[in-house]
Amino acid sequence: MPEVVKRLRWMGVAALIVVYAVLVHHVNVSGKPSMLGAMLAAAPIFGIALAIACNPASRLVGLLLLGASLLAFWQCWPLIALHTGVLFWIQDVCLMLTLLATFGRTLLHGRKPLCVQFAEMLHSPLQPAHERYARQVTLAWVVFFGAMATISTLLFFLASLPVWSVFTNFLVLPLVAIMFIAEFMVRRRVLSGDASEHILDAVRAYLKSSSLN
Repeated sequence: MPEVVKRLRWMGVAALIVVYAVLVHHVNVSGKPSMLGAMLAAAPIFGIALAIACNPASRLVGLLLLGASLLAFWQCWPLIALHTGVLFWIQDVCLMLTLLATFGRTLLHGRKPLCVQFAEMLHSPLQPAHERYARQVTLAWVVFFGAMATISTLLFFLASLPVWSVFTNFLVLPLVAIMFIAEFMVRRRVLSGDASEHILDAVRAYLKSSSLN
């Protein structure tokens, strides 16, 4: 795929994320049930169903899930519109906990930490210091996602919905970016070599290798 097409695709994805966040925040601030709020709350489920349906190996399952989701939305949209804030919170916390579990389960005994796997895609075999550092980075991401889920929950139940919405829609992604930057800076101080690469480089290597298989 040409580089310009890749960049345009990622720019489109970024624009879609920003537009979705702004619309969700608008719905939360208004505090009024609406069809827009119901559609935004159901959009991630529809997106997952479409992604599954686009995979030839699971197309039937995806189509069935999409059909069931559309039917449920049609029958229950007034209830969904009335509780969009709760649904947005559930989606946010479930995403954070899914990411936490993705990193955390690799820290269990007998498993290879996820960031160690990423590092090995760029530097194999790893030096012991590099491997210890990558394990610590994996743990740091577990703590980070746990903190995000905890803060989101506390704000949702203890603060106003607009305050929670600002955090989850406009602060979480910048905090993730700060986490990446902080990890890169710590890496340069802790490791004498291989300091120019970070987890995003490994993710790109993983995606590239997956597209070739």
